Amino acid sequence: MNRIAASASSSPPTRRTAWFRWMKDLLITLLLWLYFTVGFIIFFAPFYCLALIFSKRRATAFQYFNYLFYKGFFFLCRLVIPSHRWHIDPKIGDTRSAMVVCNHLSYLDSILLVSLFPRHTTIAKDRLFGIPILGRLMALSGYIPSSGKGRYADLLLNSLAAVNANLEAGGNIIVFPEGTRSRDGQVGELHKGAFKIAKYCRAPIKVLKIRNTDKLFIPGRFLFNTCSENSIDLKLIAELTPDYDSSSFSLPALMAHVRVLLGEHAGQPDKF
Repeated sequence: MNRIAASASSSPPTRRTAWFRWMKDLLITLLLWLYFTVGFIIFFAPFYCLALIFSKRRATAFQYFNYLFYKGFFFLCRLVIPSHRWHIDPKIGDTRSAMVVCNHLSYLDSILLVSLFPRHTTIAKDRLFGIPILGRLMALSGYIPSSGKGRYADLLLNSLAAVNANLEAGGNIIVFPEGTRSRDGQVGELHKGAFKIAKYCRAPIKVLKIRNTDKLFIPGRFLFNTCSENSIDLKLIAELTPDYDSSSFSLPALMAHVRVLLGEHAGQPDKF
């Protein structure tokens, strides 16, 4: 009886703890969304408008503003969610004129990489270009639709035409070659499109491994998971310089090699 009574008396604090955690998740999620909406309109939209009107290098300006916007977002994340610790390999920020490929766990992955490179482009899903304002912003930033079907054909061609100039100027191409988020942490099949672009541009490839972003922003969940202890790691695991002009070069072999590299580092703690 005493044990039952003790158990019963301990349940209200458990419910209160769960309620507190839910409220904290909700409030911080709303704060982060406030940054994405009102913060963007007040602090960043005027600069995009000025660049649209006056800049002769709109894509470069838009990429830089995207970099600053997402850099601010992750600064806010670190400030209000201290239980999630961030470990970013310092060598990543020195990357220039390369295709950056990475595994994919969460919607946070793409904007995290954008926050590291002032000059960049990336391959994004076609449907995102159809979203009002966001799609226009992505097109003006020089981002590349994942396929050239239908109304995106001209946009794809125009984007590819600017890729080499972007690389020569020190920009990077950010790619998640799995094409979608992994639900179990395992590396899925890689799509050929990104590697065809790398061959077309004769670009070196930097392979990154990301861990645990899906524990902060869980796929399928609206609220950020703000109360759990977590370590988010992003590491440069390989630097490849394929000989694209060699008669022995094989695109499938390159893709298989990258997938093996990503798989070998799955689940391993990263040290920088």
